Order: sequence, then structure tokens, then C-alpha cells
Amino acid sequence: MRTEDFWQLIDRARAGGGEPDAIAARAVALLAARDPEEIVGYAEHQRRVLAASYRVDLWGAAYMINYGASDDGFEYFRGWLMTRGREVFARAVADPDSLAELPEVRAASLSGEEFECEDMLAVPWDAYRKATASDMPVVREAARTPDLNDFWDFDNSDEAQRRLPRLAALFVEPPPE
Repeated sequence: MRTEDFWQLIDRARAGGGEPDAIAARAVALLAARDPEEIVGYAEHQRRVLAASYRVDLWGAAYMINYGASDDGFEYFRGWLMTRGREVFARAVADPDSLAELPEVRAASLSGEEFECEDMLAVPWDAYRKATASDMPVVREAARTPDLNDFWDFDNSDEAQRRLPRLAALFVEPPPE
């Protein structure tokens, strides 16, 4: 599956609007209508997209926005990020601080809403099962992981303000005067 096809399918799923889990369900239905080889191709592409987004700075943004992000929480955050579409996803990977521009993220700084979509990560496996009534063959695991030497203390407000100033302005309380 080509990059364009991958994101077009997600855009078609997004066209119905709604919550991230509804987008994931539509993506499953759209993908299940394709040949099994294409479903496997989607899974391979999703693996590459997730590997490319497995970055410490994006993890820091997820941690700030969701008031914490475990390994699984960061995966689910990136699932949610996929439901926002290619442009938002690519911009967030290149500049995680750009997430501060999203209206839903700005609103979450006041409401405490968290952004996760585990269902989006399961789209190819659910679609394959729906299309073939069998489990999808194993897709290679992503080899890329963040360099642990690049991690910073996500709870350190000074470091958060230095690395992600726009998000910190929304999510980090100013120091007491």
C-alpha cells in the first residue's frame, strides 16, 4: 500500500465525523472491503508510520496533553493522532509543539480531556479478521525506539517550557509568585 492510499483510507473514515473510535470502526469497514494483501499492506504502512512517530519529543507532548503517558498511553495517543489525518500527524511528528494549535487540544487544557484511540491501532487486524474470518499473518514489529539518552523529565516544568513552549503555556501551571 502506498502512503497516499493509507492516508486516503483514513480520510474517508474521517469524513463521517464523530469520535476517534467511530473513525477507527469506519476504517475497519473500508479496509475489510479490500483484498487481504492490501490489508497486510496497510498494516505494514501503519507499522512504519508508528515507528516514525516514536519520538521522545512527541512522547513529551502526549505526556503533557494527557497529564501522563505510559508506553501504552503513548501508543494510544498516536492512534488518536492518526485519526486527525495526515497533515496534523506529519506536523506533530515534525514539531510536537504544533499540537497547541489544535482547537481540541486547547480545549483539553481547560477540560482535562485525554486523547487516545487504541482501536485505531487494531484497524488492520480487525479488518483482516472481518474480511477473511482468520487472523492476519504476523507483521514485522517496528525496530525503532527512542534513544533513552534523549529522554527528559516530562514532569520538569522548566524543561517542558523550554522544549514545548506553546504546549507548556496551555498545560503547565506557572510557578507561584
